[in-house]
Amino acid sequence: MERREEQPGAAGAGAAPALDFTVENVEKALHQLYYDPNIENKNLAQKWLMQAQVSPQAWHFSWQLLQPDKVPEIQYFGASALHIKISRYWSDIPTDQYESLKAQLFTQITRFASGSKIVLTRLCVALASLALSMMPDAWPCAVADMVRLFQAEDSPVDGQGRCLALLELLTVLPEEFQTSRLPQYRKGLVRASLAVECGAVFPLLEQLLQQPSSPSCVRQKVLKCFSSWVQLEVPLQDCEALIQAAFAALQDSELFDSSVEAIVNAISQPDAQRYVNTLLKLIPLVLGLQEQLRQAVQNGDMETSHGICRIAVALGENHSRALLDQVEHWQSFLALVNMIMFCTGIPGHYPVNETTSSLTLTFWYTLQDDILSFEAEKQAVYQQVYRPVYFQLVDVLLHKAQFPSDEEYGFWSSDEKEQFRIYRVDISDTLMYVYEMLGAELLSNLYDKLGRLLTSSEEPYSWQHTEALLYGFQSIAETIDVNYSDVVPGLIGLIPRISISNVQLADTVMFTIGALSEWLADHPVMINSVLPLVLHALGNPELSVSSVSTLKKICRECKYDLPPYAANIVAVSQDVLMKQIHKTSQCMWLMQALGFLLSALQVEEILKNLHSLISPYIQQLEKLAEEIPNPSNKLAIVHILGLLSNLFTTLDVSHHEDDHEGPEVRKLPVPQGPNPVVVVLQQVFQLIQKVLSKWLNDAQVVEAVCAIFEKSVKTLLDDFAPMVPQLCEMLGRMYSTIPQASALDLTRQLVHIFAHEPAHFPPIEALFLLVTSVTLTSLQQGPRDHPDIVDSFMQLLAQALKRKPDLFLCERLDVKAVFQCAVLALKFPEAPTVKASCGFFTELLPRCGEVESVGKVVQEDGRMLLVAVLEAIGGQASRSLMDCFADILFALNKHCFSLLSLWIKEALQPPGFPSARLSPEQKDTFSQQILRERVNKRRVKEMVKEFTLLCRGLHGTDYTADY
Repeated sequence: MERREEQPGAAGAGAAPALDFTVENVEKALHQLYYDPNIENKNLAQKWLMQAQVSPQAWHFSWQLLQPDKVPEIQYFGASALHIKISRYWSDIPTDQYESLKAQLFTQITRFASGSKIVLTRLCVALASLALSMMPDAWPCAVADMVRLFQAEDSPVDGQGRCLALLELLTVLPEEFQTSRLPQYRKGLVRASLAVECGAVFPLLEQLLQQPSSPSCVRQKVLKCFSSWVQLEVPLQDCEALIQAAFAALQDSELFDSSVEAIVNAISQPDAQRYVNTLLKLIPLVLGLQEQLRQAVQNGDMETSHGICRIAVALGENHSRALLDQVEHWQSFLALVNMIMFCTGIPGHYPVNETTSSLTLTFWYTLQDDILSFEAEKQAVYQQVYRPVYFQLVDVLLHKAQFPSDEEYGFWSSDEKEQFRIYRVDISDTLMYVYEMLGAELLSNLYDKLGRLLTSSEEPYSWQHTEALLYGFQSIAETIDVNYSDVVPGLIGLIPRISISNVQLADTVMFTIGALSEWLADHPVMINSVLPLVLHALGNPELSVSSVSTLKKICRECKYDLPPYAANIVAVSQDVLMKQIHKTSQCMWLMQALGFLLSALQVEEILKNLHSLISPYIQQLEKLAEEIPNPSNKLAIVHILGLLSNLFTTLDVSHHEDDHEGPEVRKLPVPQGPNPVVVVLQQVFQLIQKVLSKWLNDAQVVEAVCAIFEKSVKTLLDDFAPMVPQLCEMLGRMYSTIPQASALDLTRQLVHIFAHEPAHFPPIEALFLLVTSVTLTSLQQGPRDHPDIVDSFMQLLAQALKRKPDLFLCERLDVKAVFQCAVLALKFPEAPTVKASCGFFTELLPRCGEVESVGKVVQEDGRMLLVAVLEAIGGQASRSLMDCFADILFALNKHCFSLLSLWIKEALQPPGFPSARLSPEQKDTFSQQILRERVNKRRVKEMVKEFTLLCRGLHGTDYTADY
């Protein structure tokens, strides 16, 4: 479209006069959309065209755009506009125009039967939409009429063209039904009507599929049409003939994909399990594909093997319960299970040589669940039949989990390696599940195989085979309690015999040891068999994740048995940390491991180890504190602070989480003197303050400093008490200089743990008042600039009310300003901030009676809160937050009933508030409902959900289906 003729483009930017939507302008806008190189012009044209499609003029220009002299792009737009008008604006069409609209669409479809296929499809979709809106009353035999009209001999279009057009129309009809926006009651009527009309479609499809003269393109279309109709939950017995014809069509390579899709859709419909006789007839048809499957596997034809596997799995997975119930047919179902086993064990490595085996894994879950759901007698019979099958499955899965040769694996892309990793996780999950069926015998089976493999002198074993067996063990031991297994001691004894020549094998050895850490805690004598392997692996950067996570598990589970090895573990860990072998996250895990380890030592031992462990970092931090801030020394500072945080997260000498129960009571060391973590924190406190003074502007450094104290407080609880006064003082100075959310979060922790203790109340009160005052002042300057600070502030206020409402008694606290700030926060676009503000009000309102200042501010400003809540419900806030606003209404009603009953009537009085869509009666009903409900919070939430839908004009629409 030329730049000087700008009507369509200009119309996109604003409201266009109706006259602009002419055929000429639509064509110009389409030209601009497809051919203008300027992206802005394209966007303007697209916007304008979307307006044109829904305008009343669309009824006029659509037909003209379908003229034979127009190009397909223009014709397509005309057909799309018709579909939009029919599907979305059906109520605008006068009843007396239905027939002429129907006739015009039939005429156009007939004309395009030999024209552009994309335009034909769009016209068919428009007619399908019309049929669905008219069925069943205004057009009772729609489908039969379509078939009759297209079979008429007097049509100018040749027979094949007519046939393909009819099949296209019949294919899109069920698809349009599935995506249509019909009201629920209409959907049920139309579905029933289509089910009856099926009788006009299937005989035609059978005839076309079976007659030898049907060309391949027609038969393909027939299969697609059948595939579309079966998704309307057509009774499976009515599909029998077509399913059999589709099985026959699997031999034709051109029809193979369409046949698979049709068969799978037919078998997978939920209602199919009712038709057991038909399902039994399908088993021989599926088994009859085994030769074709073997040939495909032999020839490397992945598409064919994948398709046949989909069919076998669809039958087995969807109907295993129904077929298992037919006990007299157990052999034919077992044959189907064995066919699926062949698909699970299909030769080649996933995902490079095959992509089929992964399709079968869910089947094995389903089959096991169905067998174990039978009553005892029947279950025993099937266990006898299927236990050997599941043992075979374990062998097959472990074979499939094997890595390829190093050379082959080297050629795999990173994407293929990642897919293979996920596939192995799926296999691991399946093995874990199968344990429920096979029990301890499964572990014995794996152990015997591994033992034979490692002790056999006859033939050299491949590392892949060993790794897969260990991986099987690891999969089960990670989630199943193997403490009572009699094979684990043998396995622990075998592990040191494994010749580790490969990273993948070493990783699996590490993860297997990690999975057995709880067992080692109960059998500490075996720790020495495996710990040297783990410490040795720590020095290998390629084994970083597996070795560090395994050491962490051992230190967590076995800490009371590790003191003899502590010096060695600390020395090796220090060495790898100093050499910077591991990435940041693994360094953090390693510090957590050392925290667990040190927790079980005597206090003087802990302090000695802490000194040697963290002195190098303290020296480094002292040096960094002297330097001028720059990006590289910032990274180093955050890293060191992170190491200290993670160490203090797990270093806990109080044993208040000691989980060792039972007859064996361990004598735990009694802590003497101050807590070691507090000793260290007091030693480095001034240094941390020095670092802070230079980095106060940097949120990351402030966050890292706060994390040290936050994690220490969480771990130490009351033991942290000596640090409270100086930490409160530091936080106050820090926050006064530059407010940061992390400082508020740490203040909240201190309030939570120490505010109720008289000795600590004064410093905590001073800090609370200071951060409140600073926050309110900074929010006056730019209230919307820091949603994270407002979020943390609201959480702090709620915590203060919950743990120590006395904090709100101080005269220096400006409760009114706090209240107004929270009302403002309700209007923020950020959902977490709004949620936190709602949480504050639900804590504040119950305190109306007991805290005078709170009662006074609610009386003065409560109406402002109610108006903000109603605005949010009226459409200002996300629908996902409605429960939070309902909580405020409930709290107002419960604790300020007399005030609410006045405010709500006044607030809802103005016309158009909180939404122009509401009638005075609807507002009145809502206020009465709310005021009546002072006990059941769930009912108030339901009322608010209903009301917000009314406010948004969504009540009774499809949008509410999942709400």
